[in-house]
Amino acid sequence: MKIENIEVWKESFALVRPYTIAFRTISEVDNIIVKLVSGDKLGLGAASPERFVTGETLEATEAALKPERLEFLKGSNLEQSLEHLKRDFHSTPAARAAVEIALYDLVAQEAGKPLVEFFGRKHKRLPTSITIGIKGVRETLDEAEEYIGRGFSILKVKLGKDFELDIERVLKLREAIGDDVRVRLDMNQGYGPKEVVSFWERAKAAHFEFVEQPMLAAATGMLRSLPADIRKQIAADESLLSPEDAKALVSPEPACGIFNIKLMKCGGPSSARMIAQTAADNGIELMWGCMDESAISIAAALHTAYACSATRYLDLDGSFDLGRDLVEGGFVVEKGEMYLTDAPGLGVRLLG
Repeated sequence: MKIENIEVWKESFALVRPYTIAFRTISEVDNIIVKLVSGDKLGLGAASPERFVTGETLEATEAALKPERLEFLKGSNLEQSLEHLKRDFHSTPAARAAVEIALYDLVAQEAGKPLVEFFGRKHKRLPTSITIGIKGVRETLDEAEEYIGRGFSILKVKLGKDFELDIERVLKLREAIGDDVRVRLDMNQGYGPKEVVSFWERAKAAHFEFVEQPMLAAATGMLRSLPADIRKQIAADESLLSPEDAKALVSPEPACGIFNIKLMKCGGPSSARMIAQTAADNGIELMWGCMDESAISIAAALHTAYACSATRYLDLDGSFDLGRDLVEGGFVVEKGEMYLTDAPGLGVRLLG
């Protein structure tokens, strides 16, 4: 692989369905796109930073991806490039992820195989959840009906702003949809330990599958204070930004039963695979999540997820509500299940 040209630009995507989470409302998103050219092949990557989670602003991502900071790619092999990114891009994980994704896209293309096969495939297809933001009961039920009608069998519901309304929404949702649809909950750090225990007791009739990040990201000690059966159903999200965080979450005993890996949090596939190995070594299940992202990086997450033995859950709906995208291909969604194409690399193609 000899990289001859590097292009970086910003793409703004309006969301067809704006949504609210515990700390803000989102109606549009900016992604930074990276294109690496090697001969007749091009590798694509995308960055979608989330400053509320990692502290990385869009401006920091753009600064990290200035052409002069990427010149090292032209004279480096994959291993050298990954080491450079790990060393010099540690404070901008989304920027690092974009470059890593583009590199892996190129390397797998040159190997003539999909990235998942380059890594070593463990899974073929799994269902993804689709997300319902914070809203009233009636709107929650209407959106759930729409998604179920589209073939999705797993709903993820955002909570964390109003404790009593959260319980009402979850119980009425289960009553409305019956027992065949799985429900996951995401509290986005909105609760304290007493509220978590109370929620479990009062909402258990909703038979939810698990809960993401109920308490503050730094509250790992409080997670360990929860009953073991509750901890087993908690997915660490904002608490899990790096392979080091993964090790801290399992020692001296697991603070949760599930890791939610996002490429934009951890810096790309290489760190994601390290986190996945810690999960596999310690009996932790894996969920793969995302920000609002182009299908470029969603495809990268899916390739990486399907190459990890501990993968059990997908929450890779981040491109579904984009008003447009700049690529096609990469993966297929069929009745809520996601599977990869046989195209080499990520399998995505620029439109136009």
